[in-house]
Amino acid sequence: MSRVIKSQLVKYSHLAHQRGLTAAFGGNLSVRLGDRVFIKATGVIMDEMDEGQVAVIDMRGNQISSVRPSSEYRLHLAVYRKRPDVKAIAHLHPPYSIAVSVLLRDELPIITPEAELYLGKIPIAPFRPAGTEELAEVTSEALRKADAAIMERHGIVTVGRSLREAFYKAELVEESAKLWYMMKKP
Repeated sequence: MSRVIKSQLVKYSHLAHQRGLTAAFGGNLSVRLGDRVFIKATGVIMDEMDEGQVAVIDMRGNQISSVRPSSEYRLHLAVYRKRPDVKAIAHLHPPYSIAVSVLLRDELPIITPEAELYLGKIPIAPFRPAGTEELAEVTSEALRKADAAIMERHGIVTVGRSLREAFYKAELVEESAKLWYMMKKP
C-alpha cells in the first residue's frame, strides 16, 4: 500500500507543477494512512519528485522514514487532527489564489456551479509565517468547516477522501480565483 501512496504523491506533484499550481520548491501533498502520513520530503522540487523523496511521519510528527518531511508537516498534521474524515491534503502555491489573498479578506466568492457543489466556500486564512504552528492553527481552523482555504500571501490548502479529490479541489480554487480576478480587472 505504501508504494501505491508514494506513486500517487509523485503523480500529483508532477501534475501540480505541469498545471501551474506551484513552482520550484513550493507546495506539498500528503496522504494519511492510519497513524502514518506520507508527505513530500523537504527541499524537493515538485516536478522532479520521485518515490524516494516521500517522507513518512506519525501523527505526532515523529520521522519514520530516512528523509525529512516538508517544513509544512505541522500544517498537514493540524488539519488531519481537526478533520478525521480527511485522508489527503494538497497544499499548493497557485498564482491567482495568492494574488486574490492580498486583495480580499474573509472569503473568496463562489462563482461556478462546480465550486459551489464541491467546495461550498473558500475562506481566506490570515498571514502567518510558513512552516509555523501559527500557520497550522489558523489554516486548520479555516478548514474545520470547509474543504478549501486560501492562505494570505502563501497559497491554498484543499482536503479530500483521496489525493485525487484534494488535487481537483485545488484546481477548482485556482479557477475560482482566476475568474474573480478577471471579473475585477478594470
